[in-house]
Amino acid sequence: MGLRRAVVTGSGVQDWGGVAALTETYAWVLPSFGVHPWYVGDQPEDWFEKLAAWLQKYPQAGVGEIGLDRWLPTADVPLQVQMFRKQWLLAHQLRRVATVHCLQAFGLLEETLLELPRLDSGFLLHSYCGPLEMVPAFTRLGAYFSVSPYFLHERKAHQWQTFKHVPLDRLLLETDAPDMWPPMELNPHALYDAEGKPMNHPANIVLMYEHVAMLRQMPVEELAGQVAENFARLFGSE
Repeated sequence: MGLRRAVVTGSGVQDWGGVAALTETYAWVLPSFGVHPWYVGDQPEDWFEKLAAWLQKYPQAGVGEIGLDRWLPTADVPLQVQMFRKQWLLAHQLRRVATVHCLQAFGLLEETLLELPRLDSGFLLHSYCGPLEMVPAFTRLGAYFSVSPYFLHERKAHQWQTFKHVPLDRLLLETDAPDMWPPMELNPHALYDAEGKPMNHPANIVLMYEHVAMLRQMPVEELAGQVAENFARLFGSE
């Protein structure tokens, strides 16, 4: 595929070792360690010390996935905010990039970020599903925006159009595999789990380049060059 680099993020203490193992096995993996907002209540008491240790061990690593999410009915939003702030401040202290998950909490995210120091290189709002109107404000705060195959579903057409307007120098592409799978009629790498639920395949990154190039009305090669520049600016060059 010609893949050069890819960010692999953790979601909690339970999978940081797996991220590290992939990093040791594949030279193109750029690791990221963080506590996802869905799992803030499942972490051991020493989660923060463990996070700092993983980041010290891998100087190239980012902080993530971290974030805020009101979608889950059982969401403990105050705890999410508390743990998000701690992880963001650690990223700032260590001069690392952050990968941020946000769902149904974009106003709260902006409010929280305005109270925190800006990260030197910026941060990624992955699979951005917020309103187009908030893109300028997040851009001023240092955000990059990635789009995933799930937005190719017809019911996500409005969100897909948002990426026609994201500043080209802040645009990134992702799969979020095994989540965020594309519509099966567009999916060249169909996968299913043991229960028959669709899964996304990392090779669908090619699908994203093809469809985002059509959305932005530009050649795939030109898009790939721009995304490579954006990736290097945010996550660092090889």
